[in-house]
Amino acid sequence: MPTPSPAVPRAARRARVAVSTVFFVNAVLYANLVPRLPEIKDRLGLSNAELGTAIAAMPLGALAAGLLAPALIQRLGSAKVASFGLVLLAATVACLPLAPAWVALAGLMLVAGALDSVIDVAQNAHGFRVQRAYGRSIVNAFHGLWSVGAVVGGLLGTAAAGLGVPLPVHLAVTGGVFAVVAVATYRFMLPGPEDAERTAPAEPAPGAGAPRRRPSGRTLLPLAALGGLAACAAFVEDAGSSWGALYLRGEVGTDAATAGLAFVALSVAMTVGRLTGDRAVDRFGQRRVALVGGAGIAAGMGLALAVPSVTTTLVGFAAAGLGVATLVPAVMHTADELPGLPHGVGLTVVSWLLRVGFLVSPTVVGLVADATSLRVGLLGVVLAGLTVLALGRFLLDAPAAHDDDAAAGPGTPPPTAGPATAPF
Repeated sequence: MPTPSPAVPRAARRARVAVSTVFFVNAVLYANLVPRLPEIKDRLGLSNAELGTAIAAMPLGALAAGLLAPALIQRLGSAKVASFGLVLLAATVACLPLAPAWVALAGLMLVAGALDSVIDVAQNAHGFRVQRAYGRSIVNAFHGLWSVGAVVGGLLGTAAAGLGVPLPVHLAVTGGVFAVVAVATYRFMLPGPEDAERTAPAEPAPGAGAPRRRPSGRTLLPLAALGGLAACAAFVEDAGSSWGALYLRGEVGTDAATAGLAFVALSVAMTVGRLTGDRAVDRFGQRRVALVGGAGIAAGMGLALAVPSVTTTLVGFAAAGLGVATLVPAVMHTADELPGLPHGVGLTVVSWLLRVGFLVSPTVVGLVADATSLRVGLLGVVLAGLTVLALGRFLLDAPAAHDDDAAAGPGTPPPTAGPATAPF
């Protein structure tokens, strides 16, 4: 992570490390299980469809519980929800090998998905608090560390399987260790109310009471646009994980070993883009970065589909991964700054719609591919890139810090001077 400016408070620097750890642990916990799912399948004697249905309970749980996040954050605070939510998630994942039947397995997956959705909103909400304290973009690095955590978790699970560690022991030990780490992060999070780092509004007249924040068309239209951008991000990311290998094998004609490189190209490019994206956002503004990313998605995947070969496909998926890298953090940040909404509501809505996108996109591409071809189905990724170009104007230009533009809403240019914003 970049070295913070001396002007950044020590509490914010410590909170940045804590939030980074939360993102990392959140990714590790489930990724740690993935390489060992075949063992659960064999122990319970499940068919592929039964295992797939049980896993599908996770996004269903996320959709069911995701909208509860604002109430929990307002009651308990984002720090507590994120840190102690990870403890509950670790316990739930550790119980999965103990499930006696499919019903129990699906139920635990449902709970894991519900917890993950609430934790996701809380960790991002606290990450934006830290970003406001820093006065510059840092949230992309959090998402980059989530990607790193997913890789580390997969490697841990693979190593445990290779060493023959019993699955219940493996998940109990890793769950216990990461639960302790999650609890330890809580004391380093930022104290106080969720809006403590925002510019304080003018004091109301005595006896007037606190001003009410009411959604209006100026709030709901940008929120709908941000939801569309979130769905586009899901469409692009899912293309690599669900269809990249099938495209290389079926449309390009590669072998099985080469087919997996499409997903690798997208994932590596997206991780690199997230780890380096904060500097680009500070220099050019997150709106401009997102617009360039949308153009890269459309052009890269357009090339891969127009000229199907191993090289063009890998270049296309890498361009899509790089183009989408900063989009989700930018959408979440803009939604978190929307005026007229209680704290956490905008962030929760776009997070929920992002999960809807992940649930719907494989079905849409699959139906189009069955009716025509996978090349036609993946044109949806090109359309997603063009949609980012059309809706990207709703994104804020730069991170909101200690300035009066924090509540101005999407499309308001940041100040041109002052230490809280970078020129672009």
